[in-house]
Amino acid sequence: MIKHRSCFQQTAFVLLIGTTTLFSCGEPAKGTGQLVIDNTTIDRPAQLVVLKRTELINQVDSLTPGKYMVATDAGRPLVVQHDDLDGDGAWDEIAFLLPLKSGEQKTLQLTASDAPATIKAAVLAHVRHKRKNADNSFGDDLAKDSVPAGQPATDFSKQPLPPFLTEGPAWENDKVGFRIYFDVRNGKDIWGKTTPRMVLDEVGVDTANNYHAKADWGMDVLKVGKSLGAGSLALLLKDATGKDTLVRLGGINMGPIQYEKLADGPVRAIFRMKYPAWKAIDSTKPIAITEEISIWGGQYCYESKVYLSGAPADARLVTGIVNLHSKESATIDTAGYKALYTYDAQSENKDNLGMAILTANDLFDSYLTTPNSNTDVQNTYAVVLKLREDAATFRFYAGWQPSDEQFATATTFRSFLTQEIIRGTPVKLSWK
Repeated sequence: MIKHRSCFQQTAFVLLIGTTTLFSCGEPAKGTGQLVIDNTTIDRPAQLVVLKRTELINQVDSLTPGKYMVATDAGRPLVVQHDDLDGDGAWDEIAFLLPLKSGEQKTLQLTASDAPATIKAAVLAHVRHKRKNADNSFGDDLAKDSVPAGQPATDFSKQPLPPFLTEGPAWENDKVGFRIYFDVRNGKDIWGKTTPRMVLDEVGVDTANNYHAKADWGMDVLKVGKSLGAGSLALLLKDATGKDTLVRLGGINMGPIQYEKLADGPVRAIFRMKYPAWKAIDSTKPIAITEEISIWGGQYCYESKVYLSGAPADARLVTGIVNLHSKESATIDTAGYKALYTYDAQSENKDNLGMAILTANDLFDSYLTTPNSNTDVQNTYAVVLKLREDAATFRFYAGWQPSDEQFATATTFRSFLTQEIIRGTPVKLSWK
């Protein structure tokens, strides 16, 4: 999804909040390293800017192999994260956060350096996955891991701790956290947070501290059950008789699961979940699916990019929101995007929680509500997405009232979502 403007006034963005990735055209004079950023819409307290190395080579003098990037705003160095996304040992992108007022223009200076800028900064994004040791402690944070088809869910009546910390990979930023069950359930859950510090390395290590009860950091706020929880995945396709069938990405037919961490703070965290042999239904060939999930500082959401290979041509991707404790859903349709959301006293603490799925109009197919019995996926308000050659992208938002008073009412939660959609208008980037 790239919107082009005239040469040196181009903008590209990733879906909704205005995550900004820069591209250029032509061959500008090399060596200035001055990046101009224009915000023509509302305030952006934490604008994520992502710049590719291939672009920076054309703009920053002396950016040779082994060098790092330093970015300064009016002489103040920014926290710049260097990410090696293809695993070749050299960084491919840099990412930083920048506050922007409505109508504000900033000029950043980017220079090459032998080392990243030395800045004492809080970690604003983190992803982790740990296996349990024989002594019931949890080991090191893993960069990669896998489980075979049929990995069972933990039976807590037989063992006090699961084989993986909080039952699977967990990711968080300074506002909210999430997890995914690394087993046949394959569901996503929400960590409501009341602190900006990273807490998910500590949560779940001690059975004396029940994370289903509210603590000083927050709690697990969601009951998932047989639903799609907090943005879990399913496929809508036709069975052998031609009947539309909704099949969750779960169960033994899901096949093996692979986890791979790509980036881990302080600005953003990125990881992939791979399912190379999903036999959705007996009448289809195995489907390969990869979900790339990212989170960054200052946001109440994660972003998911889903890639499918081998799915039937008429299949549709489905993601959803659990509705076990919500009375109704609502929608927003504006500015090129659609949102499905709920708001109710639906947290496990019985306080107010808003949840939403946002996606672009060109991906949107339809909404649906699942039956609550006699079906694979239950208790779910869902968004049906078209399949494309590139990724199907959506964002899942979680607004828990104890995290922020802007989630105190249904009206304020809807206002929050409307502002997020406005921020989907990309900032303008250009090189001097």
